[in-house]
Amino acid sequence: MAPPISYPPTLPVSARREEIAEAIRDNQVVIVAGETGSGKTTQLPKICLELGRGVHGMIGHTQPRRLAARTVAARIAEELGVELGSTVGWKVRFTDQVGDATMVKLMTDGILLAELAGDKNLRRYDTLIIDEAHERSLNIDFILGYLTRLLPRRPDLKVIITSATIDPERFARHFGGEQAPAPIVEVSGRTFPVEVRYRPVVDPDDADADPDRQLDDAIGDAVVELQREGPGDVLVFLPGEREIRDAAEALERRNLRGTEILPLYARLSTAEQQRVWQSHTGNRVVLATNVAETSLTVPGVRYVVDTGTARISRYSRRLKVQRLPIEKISQASANQRSGRCGRTSDGIAIRLYSEDDFDARPEFTDPEILRTNLASVVLQMIALDLGEISEFPFVEPPDRRAVADGLDLLHELGALRPDRRSLTAVGHSLSRLPVDPRLGRMLVEAHRNGCLREVLVIAAALSVQDPRERPTEQRQAADDRHRRFTVDGSDFLALLRLWDHLGERRDALSGSKFRRELREDFLHYLRVREWWDLHGQLRQAARSAGMDRNDPDSRAAGTPPVDEPLDAGRADVIHQSLLAGLLSQVGMQDPLAEKNAPGKAAAKKERKGPKDYLGARGAKFAIWPGSGLAKKPPRWVMAAELVETTRLWARTVAPVKPEWVEPLAGHLVKKTYSEPRWSRKRGSAVATERVTLHGLPLVADRTVAYGRVDPEVSRDLFLRHALVEGDWETRHAFFHANRELLDDAEELEHRARRRDLVVDEDTLFAFYDERVPASVVSGKHFDRWWSEEARRSPDLLDYSEELLTTEAARGVDREQYPDHVAAGGLSLPLSYAFEPGHHTDGVTVDVPVAALHQVDPTPFTWQVPGLREELVTALIRTLPRNLRRNFSPAPDHARAVLGRLREHTAEPLLDGLERELGRMRNVEIRRADWELDRLPDHLTVTFRILDENDVELARGTDLDRLRRELAPKVREELAAAGTGIEATGLTSWTIGELPRELPIRRGAHVVTGYPGLRDRGTTADVRVYATAAERDPAHHRGVRRLLLGNTPSPAKQVLRGLDNRARLALSRNPHGSLDALLDDCTTAATDHLIGRGGGDPFDEPQYLRLAELLRMRLPATTLQVLDAVRGVLEVWHRVGAALADLRGPAARDGVADATVIMNRLVRPGFVTDAGAVRLGDVKRYLQALEVRLEKLRTEPTRDARWTAEMAPVEAEYRGLLVALPSGTEPSPQLREIGAMIEELRVSLYAHPMKTRYPISVQRVERAIDELPPPA
Repeated sequence: MAPPISYPPTLPVSARREEIAEAIRDNQVVIVAGETGSGKTTQLPKICLELGRGVHGMIGHTQPRRLAARTVAARIAEELGVELGSTVGWKVRFTDQVGDATMVKLMTDGILLAELAGDKNLRRYDTLIIDEAHERSLNIDFILGYLTRLLPRRPDLKVIITSATIDPERFARHFGGEQAPAPIVEVSGRTFPVEVRYRPVVDPDDADADPDRQLDDAIGDAVVELQREGPGDVLVFLPGEREIRDAAEALERRNLRGTEILPLYARLSTAEQQRVWQSHTGNRVVLATNVAETSLTVPGVRYVVDTGTARISRYSRRLKVQRLPIEKISQASANQRSGRCGRTSDGIAIRLYSEDDFDARPEFTDPEILRTNLASVVLQMIALDLGEISEFPFVEPPDRRAVADGLDLLHELGALRPDRRSLTAVGHSLSRLPVDPRLGRMLVEAHRNGCLREVLVIAAALSVQDPRERPTEQRQAADDRHRRFTVDGSDFLALLRLWDHLGERRDALSGSKFRRELREDFLHYLRVREWWDLHGQLRQAARSAGMDRNDPDSRAAGTPPVDEPLDAGRADVIHQSLLAGLLSQVGMQDPLAEKNAPGKAAAKKERKGPKDYLGARGAKFAIWPGSGLAKKPPRWVMAAELVETTRLWARTVAPVKPEWVEPLAGHLVKKTYSEPRWSRKRGSAVATERVTLHGLPLVADRTVAYGRVDPEVSRDLFLRHALVEGDWETRHAFFHANRELLDDAEELEHRARRRDLVVDEDTLFAFYDERVPASVVSGKHFDRWWSEEARRSPDLLDYSEELLTTEAARGVDREQYPDHVAAGGLSLPLSYAFEPGHHTDGVTVDVPVAALHQVDPTPFTWQVPGLREELVTALIRTLPRNLRRNFSPAPDHARAVLGRLREHTAEPLLDGLERELGRMRNVEIRRADWELDRLPDHLTVTFRILDENDVELARGTDLDRLRRELAPKVREELAAAGTGIEATGLTSWTIGELPRELPIRRGAHVVTGYPGLRDRGTTADVRVYATAAERDPAHHRGVRRLLLGNTPSPAKQVLRGLDNRARLALSRNPHGSLDALLDDCTTAATDHLIGRGGGDPFDEPQYLRLAELLRMRLPATTLQVLDAVRGVLEVWHRVGAALADLRGPAARDGVADATVIMNRLVRPGFVTDAGAVRLGDVKRYLQALEVRLEKLRTEPTRDARWTAEMAPVEAEYRGLLVALPSGTEPSPQLREIGAMIEELRVSLYAHPMKTRYPISVQRVERAIDELPPPA
């Protein structure tokens, strides 16, 4: 039963209560329009009670704000004389003071919305009062739309809409239509007139106005103007906190007498807000945001200064974020502001803009539904199964694009099924959680990840106003106090640390001490309590949604104590859970800004602001300066909110890793693929994948399987690369058999140097394409298919020779391209390559390094039979023109000459060609006539030298050069093979018989080594040499070393046989001393005796015979050699004297040449080099030089002519000596060339002296040409 009811007579609504009661009794919907202060909010519930409402159901009374719901309930209970919570109750989010006897229930409009989920027909109410409908909040618009559908089903339900006098007709038409709108009862709330003055900051009609005048100056002038009108407080409307601070500083600089300046905005601490309502003396200027426009009534206000702007929450469709831009207010808002000064007396409102500007403004402010994200509304509508959103009866239908954005956000959160008309399991969970869908998504993910406790705390914190206060006058002190709650690298974890701190201090302190400590720490107690309450309700809601299994009961079970760091792995899990709700609020540092920045030092110096981040859909933002990450911004971040003020700021941020994003955003990411290619390792086609989320690159170049992306291309790559080209690792028998058959066919192309012998790859592709099903796109797919198919058709995929080869292949004789060639007793493998321009092009022979000196180069000068005619044709074309024209056409002559040489392949090819071609055309072809460097590369055989493991050591076409370069390696190989025969440190023959040849097996080849001695100075070693030519001189010196070491020196005996004159003559020698000369003569005598004794020994008996011969004959032989040397030195002395006596420029060249010859003939060691039997020739050559010098005095021109005639053969001979490998001595044949040149000197310069044999330049040249190739 309703208590006694009375109405305050001073309220305007009291005078109209009969009219209002009649309208409610006679109509289902009534619109009550009246300004703030008319009493409609507190008196309408009483009128309804008086009508008997509230008996069969409660009178539900909604308020847009929790504070209003609480205070209005208290006021009504007080007027009815009942206890709050009995007849009159109230309920806001997470606070419920409604009992069984409650008849009037005050609540926020959000509470009524939430009740729809369990009571779609609102059966617990018989009357609903929707207050402050003119504010057109999102919740109000949704409730009004829902009631439009509900009322036909609930004819007993009465609905009363209260509104300021701002377009109440819209509500009337919404419920009744154009023909029968709902009745409107207007209640006046303003009793005093307000004068409106227009004072624009810069008056466009005043030519003398200062164009640089600022807003703060205009505010100050307006305040001064109003204070002249008489006492009273001034309410100044400004758009934001920063503008309030700037205006306060500007007014304080004016030193207004007896004036108190107070700020008023939502983020102020409660104490600072309460100062506005405290009594005061003197004047007061209140600087407020639009919070004072309708929500709060500031007492004592007689004057208003309206800047005409406000920060209005507006959703950016492009950035997908909620913005707070400063905009011009509507006419309705301007009138609301002006009306704040006409409550108790006449008022004056100064508008800091022109009247024309006012007239040009929109009549009303856009309702919230037209300027906010609709995700929550859309989620509830789908959860309530209200049908198509476009058909829902909103008071003012939202823009379709806004609805689409709401759907997009729900899709981003994974709440919608693909049809976008029904909810996923995640969506159903979100609809049961009384938080923003983003925060709800975090809770769902936290439940999955086992960190629900921590994320409940964070989600609750993000739903309330930050309890950390930063008073304007104590900002630094507040920051210092709050710094201990900071967690490096995460603003979210800082909230956890603050939560744990608050819990610990609440448990440790009494209530009053706890509140006092909060004030000292600049923490807002009411916000902290709201945080706790919200957390408890969220936890209960999470349990109701089935998310309580991993929510520990203990507060300390989630995070460590406040002073301990959170485990990195745990922090990552928390951040990943938060990320699930913030996928479109992820950003990465702008790479272009990094790229365009100067050097690091310069960048630090020049940087003038926070780092830019690239966000979703091209947005750019920066980390809010108050964040713990502002000074050390990570590369990737997520933000709890992106708010646009002076720029787009990210608030409450933490670092993320790109690899976290992709698993959560699988339904959102865009994947592009490039460079599809075959991967032998994977046995499938792969591509480079790029993964982006709203334009942000999560993955730049990841290699992924391509089969699911494009099966057709993947199959094509598999068939072409794996099966046709053979680029696949598999054990299938058909595959390897096919490869062998194809390799054989392709090898013939390489040998014959043709590309028309094997079918092309398209033919092979068609072969497989016809047989392999379309579902096979990779190696694994093939294996599964073939395991079954091979049982039915085992030969389905087998190649045949007829398939692979063309008709042209049948005309190629394989025997013309052998697999091996015999050279030097070895059978060496040949390989072929038809790759013009590549170093492997042509024929290549593999030579074991140990056999390098054993290989006979002659067979390779002929090429293989299949290329021989082409080689000879190319050789003919390298001849000089005067010769080449005798052999045209070259191919015909090539075939003809090869016919003549068929039985002469044992000689080098060029030898046979010079002879036979010369005979065919009666011309002389010299070796120098061939320009061999003009030959195509593939016609010269390449030698590939391999070690014993078949590893390539070197390759080239010049066998001599390879022998020189690899000589150390050859010796190393031979030494390794001859370890059983080699010996060191020998001083006598203790090695038994030394084999002249040593067979050595290297792989499939048997090469020959040549054992012999090596002179080591005082001892000798046994080693294996590569050739007999290398071994023989070295072995001779080793034998000589052993023999001389075991034979007494003949020096003393020889010296006793010399008189003083002989000693004097012999002491003038090139050796520098008589002892050195005697050693040289002893060595030469030893060599002479070894030769007479049968040559160098290879067994002990022969060695002992030579040792005995030296013991008996060495002194006498040495004396004979010394006597011959004495004759040589006598002539040498005379030639030296003649050279010293010969002067003049005409003889200069001849003297220089003669000096070189003399020093070459007689030098240290010349006795051994010449040998005992050739000392007479040395003396003769010196005598010829003596004759030359006599002629040079009178015939220098002739001497120069003879020198020029000899120069070519001399140069060629010297070149042969220089070309000898290091450590290799000249062969006997090459030594004889040197003797022939000396004989030629005698013939030219010393005529008529006799030579040993007929000699000429041509004979020397012929002898050089006939030299055998080096072994």
